Amino acid sequence: MLKISPSILAADFCNLERDIGQIASADMVHVDVMDGAFVPNITIGVPVVKSIRRHTDLFLDVHLMIEKPVRFIDAFCDAGADLLSVHLEADHPTGIEAALRRMEARGVKRAIALRPITDPRAVIPYLDHIDMVLVMTVEPGFGGQKFMESQLDTVRRVREYIERYNPACDLEVDGGVDSATAKLVVEAGANVLVAGSAVYGAADPAAAIAALRAANQK
Repeated sequence: MLKISPSILAADFCNLERDIGQIASADMVHVDVMDGAFVPNITIGVPVVKSIRRHTDLFLDVHLMIEKPVRFIDAFCDAGADLLSVHLEADHPTGIEAALRRMEARGVKRAIALRPITDPRAVIPYLDHIDMVLVMTVEPGFGGQKFMESQLDTVRRVREYIERYNPACDLEVDGGVDSATAKLVVEAGANVLVAGSAVYGAADPAAAIAALRAANQK
């Protein structure tokens, strides 16, 4: 089943409760956490995730674009995250494994994320104990970027690895996803779509979500 996870990075932060209410037909809320170190931008942190949790029952898909993420796993779990994605490039493999073990201990869904520069084979050692792989189709750090078609090969290869090692694992794509590019990533094997500008830049966010779901129709 195709899942839609609108990114609140494109929402109006002064009206966040209102804007999250506009995506009630989605499956998840995608929350981009950036630290100004792993990526050249600073967004939101634990207090905002905690506030979001109080105002929605939607699944909180929290994308940690931060260095050494193991330091913050407990804090984001306490804030109400349902899933945490950590970038393989953000720490040594031992640190990534420590973060994933901490997620397991806290009972949240576990995901790893890949920048476009990362070889898809990097996911293989983690696939048997994670719930999702997030493939970036832009360089992480800013919303509104153009979709990188070159990443479709990465999506295809990650799907192949998932089918081989852990078919229950979700494959999420984030970056430049709209009603046109959604078809491409679904055909390549993605089943979770993150979209920011395509949803919040539309006159009717609910209609934009429906258009993204249509990407799953043959």
